Amino acid sequence: MQSNLLALEARGLSRGYGRRWALQGLNLQLAPGRSLLLAGANGAGKTTMLRLLATTLRPTHGELSVFGQDARSKPLEARRRIALLTHRTQLYSDLTALENLAITRMLLAKPADRAADCALLDRVGLAGRGDDRVRTYSAGMRKRLAFARLILQDADILLLDEPFGQLDPSGFQWVDEMIGDLMDAGRTLVVSTHLVDRLAPVLRSGLVLSGGKMAWVGASRDLPAALSGTLSA
Repeated sequence: MQSNLLALEARGLSRGYGRRWALQGLNLQLAPGRSLLLAGANGAGKTTMLRLLATTLRPTHGELSVFGQDARSKPLEARRRIALLTHRTQLYSDLTALENLAITRMLLAKPADRAADCALLDRVGLAGRGDDRVRTYSAGMRKRLAFARLILQDADILLLDEPFGQLDPSGFQWVDEMIGDLMDAGRTLVVSTHLVDRLAPVLRSGLVLSGGKMAWVGASRDLPAALSGTLSA
């Protein structure tokens, strides 16, 4: 794959439900290894945007390219390069953490590797809990396991929807470190969060959605001021 291809390119990307537009006219270009901070009020269209970029939701109008490939005509090729973390962890509650990771490996056609999975659980703060069933986990522990699964996917593009959700303050610092590690590894990131002050100095670009439309685009460091109304949209 040529290095000058954009990781993500959206052209007029829109999603409607009847007469209501959840997202309308999204235009976005994100180069490989770059990061985008996504903000807006509840219902602004952030989750819809992430689902469209992840190809788990089909657009009503518009086009999406992933590393130069049309996501509509080649959805499987595009999806292999993308991983999405949502507020719904979608874990198997009656299975253990290690069994959840083993299933993820199987779906990705990766060989079983219990030792590597144990090391991954240690990395996300779940050392010694790999053989416990997920239904015994707290919400924060489930979020950490969802992060482990995300890392295991080893995708080029990571879409994070409220990564701080369900975590206590000690978990916030851990997410900061995880995002820093992913950026250092050259991953392309799109992060949606209400905690914009926390990530504005870290990520590169910023986008504010309002009523399903792009309301502001600029450097992420300027995004908090844009939200407070001190910058023009």
